Amino acid sequence: MRLHEYQSKQIFYRYGIPVPNGRVASSSGEARQIAEELGGRVVVKAQVLVSGRGKAGGIRLAKTTREAEDLAASILGMELKGFPVRKVLVDEIVNIQKELYLSVVTDRSLRCPVMITSFSGGVNIEEIARTTPEKIYRIPINPLLGLRDYQSRDLAACIDLPRDLWKPFIQLTHDLWKVYLDYDVNLVEINPLVITADQKLVALDGKIIVDESALFRHPELTDFQDTGNELPVEIEAKKFGLSYIKLEGNIGCMVNGAGLAMSTVDVVRANGGEPANFMDIGGGASAERVSAALKIILLDPSVNVVLINIFGGITRCNEVANGIMHVLNERQVHIPIVVRLAGTNSDEGKNILNHPVLKQAESINEAAKICIDLAGKAA
Repeated sequence: MRLHEYQSKQIFYRYGIPVPNGRVASSSGEARQIAEELGGRVVVKAQVLVSGRGKAGGIRLAKTTREAEDLAASILGMELKGFPVRKVLVDEIVNIQKELYLSVVTDRSLRCPVMITSFSGGVNIEEIARTTPEKIYRIPINPLLGLRDYQSRDLAACIDLPRDLWKPFIQLTHDLWKVYLDYDVNLVEINPLVITADQKLVALDGKIIVDESALFRHPELTDFQDTGNELPVEIEAKKFGLSYIKLEGNIGCMVNGAGLAMSTVDVVRANGGEPANFMDIGGGASAERVSAALKIILLDPSVNVVLINIFGGITRCNEVANGIMHVLNERQVHIPIVVRLAGTNSDEGKNILNHPVLKQAESINEAAKICIDLAGKAA
């Protein structure tokens, strides 16, 4: 789950990480009031969960309260990369001397957290990482030992940080590390971390991505969740604990197990088809969960054939078949559904499946080829 900038900064503030004074506003009138409280000169920032806000015109500087109101009205009426802007963050303007970069990320290749910093931060950090990777410094962190002071000092030295800023920088790295640990995050980022004209470190922007698997440990983040940037089918899938990702194709896929789901997507593509989604119903799925999953796939107007690939272990194929038939008996379904059942109670499941739109296959390759043929005829 990705947090908005203002939400990330609220967490930063609680952990002692310096952030600019500011508040979030839902209207231009609120933005004007906040600007007045901050002295008039402010930055108005669109709060949407996409990157590149500045380049897209979603971050603007205002010199007066009236200009802040006008800019807020303009930004609140925008769409950034297809998502409407419903809130803006109004922050005091900080006198920037230098922009840095600092983050902690879960590095799956190293199988440990990594703290990353650079003396070149800001909107072009991705370009810097691509063209001049030697300007990016990384230090792996042993999760059993945590971040050590010498590691923070090494990072400060690597980016030639002025010596009088080493102590606050070391403290800031430890505060950021604590946020990473306490909130089970995959990424916590300050970009830019700025050196101000009066030689202070301030987190001008912030990003936190929380591991969704750990959200049950953080009920306080429930109010932070913004579903405005999610598709309706993705929201519906979460209600039933289903793993669903929308893709660009026309073959809807329902599979039990993430590994099998990825393999199914690969097989469909290898045979020349395009999956419309990634859908993992999980192990031991009940008939009710199967029904919910199939209904969600059928909500997608781009789907003109459904592929159901089940390898029964703790998942019983007869339960899957009952879930499929429940949907078909409950509503009119006109697109073909190709089912491959193998494993626990597969013969019983195959006998349950009886409907004009259903076709059965013995292997995933056979099922994929049938789906691709049917999808081509429906196009």
